[in-house]
Amino acid sequence: MGKLRSVIAGVGGYLPERIMTNAEIATMVDTSDEWIQERTGIRQRHIAAPGERTSDLAVKAAERALAAAGMRGADLDLIVLATATPDNTFPATATQVQAALGMHQGAAFDVQAVCAGFIYALSVADNMIKGGQARSALVIGAETFSRILDWTDRGTCVLFGDGAGAIVLKAEEGGGNGHDRGILSTHLHSDGRYYDMLYVDGGPSTTGTVGHLRMAGREVFRHAVVDLAAVVAEALSANSCSPDDIDWVVPHQANKRIIEGMSRKLTLPADRIVVTIDRHANTSAASVPLALAEAVADGRIAPGMLVLLEAMGGGFTWGAALVRM
Repeated sequence: MGKLRSVIAGVGGYLPERIMTNAEIATMVDTSDEWIQERTGIRQRHIAAPGERTSDLAVKAAERALAAAGMRGADLDLIVLATATPDNTFPATATQVQAALGMHQGAAFDVQAVCAGFIYALSVADNMIKGGQARSALVIGAETFSRILDWTDRGTCVLFGDGAGAIVLKAEEGGGNGHDRGILSTHLHSDGRYYDMLYVDGGPSTTGTVGHLRMAGREVFRHAVVDLAAVVAEALSANSCSPDDIDWVVPHQANKRIIEGMSRKLTLPADRIVVTIDRHANTSAASVPLALAEAVADGRIAPGMLVLLEAMGGGFTWGAALVRM
């Protein structure tokens, strides 16, 4: 019996129907479409409808991923959902998804690492499959960040949107070389010294209420470029790869300048980087799986390709994963 590995069997994404353009935001705060695009690359974002919860977005993305995998919710052993905007303080939003998908066995739980959450969730699910604790897993990133934005703060409200992305993992046996399909490696980091650079000023044990997102933009930018370049280099080194070996990079969609800065540091060509920030904005934990789902759907990413995923979020948290599709 060969080593177990996690293979991506299906991907799916979901964006709420409502689109909010930069022009609309310019009627709310002192900004402009030109100012936002120049500094972030964002043209528009999707906003969840009143009453549309994070779990609703997650279920729709999950259903599409399951359909792509030819599976049902009842076939799953595990759901790991990354979110910083859960439906409730508890129970885990993943259990809401579990019930909606008709999965009545196994385990479902949330992971909270903000924008790096999907990479963290992927690592958890991958290691549970490799450890024999699950044969199939659904990994989701889902957010309704519009609910925690201060819509009078032009420095933050222009940056974020809502959405969900999901992948289905299945256990397969393999020879353990870089040509096997599956998750080749995951790499996670955090540094709590920078906690107050990107946070929400509220919570059950502090104010008793949900607050708003606060960010020291310049500091986040500086750390993001350096830390993301370092973790990408770590993932490449761990698999004896060079940037030339990568078919596609799917980065966290936080800011076009951050993506470009990371690309320059690693000499990664721009035409091999999936960019959706112009249409999705920063959807936090949903951004990487949403971008991956789009690139798979339009044929850019195909079976056998080597794909690098990376993200950074509040905490600070950051991570990367190297995947053979």
